[in-house]
Amino acid sequence: MRILLVGAGGVGSAVTAIAARRDFFEHMVVADYDLGRAERAAARTADARFSAARVDASDQAAVQALLVEHRCDVLLNATDPRFVMPLFEAALAGGAHYLDMAMSLSRPHPERPYQDTGVKLGDAQFARADAWAAADRLALVGIGVEPGLSDVFARYAADELFDEIEEIGVRDGANLTVDGYDFAPSFSIWTTIEECLNPPVVFEKDRGWYTTEPFTEAEVFDFPEGIGPVECVNVEHEEVLLVPRWVDAQRVTFKYGLGDEFIGVLKTLHKLGLDSTEPVTVPSEHGPVKVSPRDVVAACLPDPATLGERMHGKTCAGTWVKGSKDGRPREVYLYHVADNQWTMQEYGAQAVVWQTAINPVVALELMASGQWTGSGVLGPEALPPKPFLDLLTAYGSPWGIREQSATGTD
Repeated sequence: MRILLVGAGGVGSAVTAIAARRDFFEHMVVADYDLGRAERAAARTADARFSAARVDASDQAAVQALLVEHRCDVLLNATDPRFVMPLFEAALAGGAHYLDMAMSLSRPHPERPYQDTGVKLGDAQFARADAWAAADRLALVGIGVEPGLSDVFARYAADELFDEIEEIGVRDGANLTVDGYDFAPSFSIWTTIEECLNPPVVFEKDRGWYTTEPFTEAEVFDFPEGIGPVECVNVEHEEVLLVPRWVDAQRVTFKYGLGDEFIGVLKTLHKLGLDSTEPVTVPSEHGPVKVSPRDVVAACLPDPATLGERMHGKTCAGTWVKGSKDGRPREVYLYHVADNQWTMQEYGAQAVVWQTAINPVVALELMASGQWTGSGVLGPEALPPKPFLDLLTAYGSPWGIREQSATGTD
């Protein structure tokens, strides 16, 4: 397998560190708009199977040419969601398989944004499913940790743990702190603003997909391995758009443990218009320039990839499932915890980006071995979950399952 990795930021750099320990691929080209960043991500592996290249992820023709030049079988997208569609189309045109960790962007309903869906996450990609199937190529979308591992958990629960499912709810929480900063998100603030301030989507089998106000339906969820209770709220996320396509459930939700301070910052950014991606004109020493307010916010905050040495604690991604088995009610929480001290010591990557990065590498290895195959546009829950979970454990990254009771945990 020959891989083109586009994006050498925090997640992309963690991908190279993880993949360097595996032998399933022949070569990986690490490409980024910043050639120096790509070179550093490749060089840190001290492995001749890695090389670096410069590419503009928005330039579909340039990405396609790079795929052809290096004879790559697959493109792994480790950029932010703005670049999903040009990379997705470049892979198809270049005859390569494709993986990403976030799907094509949504647009709220123009008149009823907090009741009805407009353009949903992934709609642009699923509209091209026939073309991918006709080309006999696989576009595996949403294969990070959330979406990704959370979707694998949903499919595993449906296959192995339940006869009927009432609700699948992805629940994400952490107790991470960062020394020296009053406010320092552990993941891309651009992506965080996008998913947290867009109308959250909920799925109900008898109603379909619908939206709510941001930060609704607050609940306290008790996370495992010492993280403890965290208040979680509705957030727009790919799992709600993916899981119902392949798993039979009455309801699907996604709730994120943000905390009052983080929610307050996001609301303030929205109130001031600083969440906008539409360029505004601002003065500079070289004259007026156009700049996106959201890009300014991102530029003013520390790069999450650089925070590992200052970060402490754990992050948990998981899928809560409620239903019945053998005629009896059952609730479980399937989860994966990453400890920042361990990920920094083992891989030199902070916990959140490492936890995201390991899952596409596992998926690539399953594709290389033929255990995961398919054509068209598929989510992780469309493929058999057990090989994935077994290989994730073999990577030294075990997952857990907790039986729940109506009042908490057993």
